[in-house]
Amino acid sequence: MSGKKITELQKKVVFYEAVLDSIRNGVIITDRSGTVVFFSRAYGVFLGIDPKEAIGKHCTEIVENTRMHVVAGTGVPEINHPHTIKGQDMVVQRIPVQIDGQGLFVFGQVMFKNVRDLHSLSNQLNLLESKVEFYEKELTSLRSSKYTIDHIVGNSRGIVELKRLALRAAEIDAPVLISGESGTGKELFAHAIHYASERRLHPFIRLNCAAIPKDLLEAELFGYEPGAFTGAPNKVKPGKFELANGGSIFLDEIGDLPVEMQPKLLRVLEDKEFERLGGNRVIKSNFRLIAATHENLENLSDRGKFRKDLFYRLNVIPLSVPPLRSRMDDFPLIAEHVMKKLKREHGTKMASISPQVMEIFRNYSWPGNVRELSNILERILFALDGDQIQTRHLPLFLQDLHQATSGGNRETLRRRRDDVEKETLLHTIRTCNFNKNQAAQLLGIHRTSLYKKMKRLNISLKQT
Repeated sequence: MSGKKITELQKKVVFYEAVLDSIRNGVIITDRSGTVVFFSRAYGVFLGIDPKEAIGKHCTEIVENTRMHVVAGTGVPEINHPHTIKGQDMVVQRIPVQIDGQGLFVFGQVMFKNVRDLHSLSNQLNLLESKVEFYEKELTSLRSSKYTIDHIVGNSRGIVELKRLALRAAEIDAPVLISGESGTGKELFAHAIHYASERRLHPFIRLNCAAIPKDLLEAELFGYEPGAFTGAPNKVKPGKFELANGGSIFLDEIGDLPVEMQPKLLRVLEDKEFERLGGNRVIKSNFRLIAATHENLENLSDRGKFRKDLFYRLNVIPLSVPPLRSRMDDFPLIAEHVMKKLKREHGTKMASISPQVMEIFRNYSWPGNVRELSNILERILFALDGDQIQTRHLPLFLQDLHQATSGGNRETLRRRRDDVEKETLLHTIRTCNFNKNQAAQLLGIHRTSLYKKMKRLNISLKQT
């Protein structure tokens, strides 16, 4: 062999040894007899021996409980085998290397320095699985519910101005606080702001603060580590703030956030970092917060039920969504939009609205707003026997209201409206077997709004 070829071979040997030596895990190579021909620096540091001293010795002299020589004899690889060295649990690979059908070497690698590394990798995989599962659900949802500013129906001066402010808010990466009665479309505006912003290609994460039990809310927001609390699954669960990284997080009914959670939320908003429950690793998240409430947070803060500093932090860009009763100029457009949506989702028919019914709709106060309108139209369209909604198709309480308000002064009208509303609430509560959460859902209002209406109308538990 020429000197040039010998030099080239020497360079290759040096190169491959450098590559193997750069592997952070422990690497050992033996010949077919079990004699060590390569021993990595990382493995030497772990075992406390000089790699050069290992070369030429039998593998059993270097590594306790080794099976490198066994694999050399059998030719059967051992993948992800447990191996205890120096009292520590390992996961190792032992792979026979053959050339021209002849077993020449055995390649061995310690994959993990100890079992904690394996647990760490397992936790990372669990986290990725959780994120993939969540994003799959979100992608499915987004195909049908990607709302933009164009989905907000209305040409009245107030709604046009509100849409302008929403687009302006999308340009500024600051917290947005959307206020308005239940059923007015606050979440629709939150969607529109997100999808008009530079964060549109990143997640839009939603959480209703009123729908999560108090003792689980922190876990939902910040995530948790295995065994963080009684009943916690044995895997990592990312929280909403972690999932919202790069995108927006929408916290609905922020006024129902427990007092003890409010300083934690404030800290996350200020620092953009947190720890999972049961964990000690600081997680950073670049999110944009959009919050919504049907409550007056300033009044709540005056009563000590909402932190003033948190209110000021949330109320950087305030938006107020008007109730349906103050948007009567938009009512025909909204009703048509709702019917199209119902036809798309449930296959109900389209129908025109008679002038008499439109007048009744205009005179009704719509305590449940657009959500209540959708509920009433769905019930009507399901049983409609023609192409036009007539007075006879309306729910009985609206028919009664119409009869009572035909003529009469304003005060009489107000009292009759209250009477009809009271009768409706009582009937709904009884229908739901006195379950007020179900009653609120059926009426299309938040349960807090139901309680307020019961108090205003002097509806007691004894009455129901």
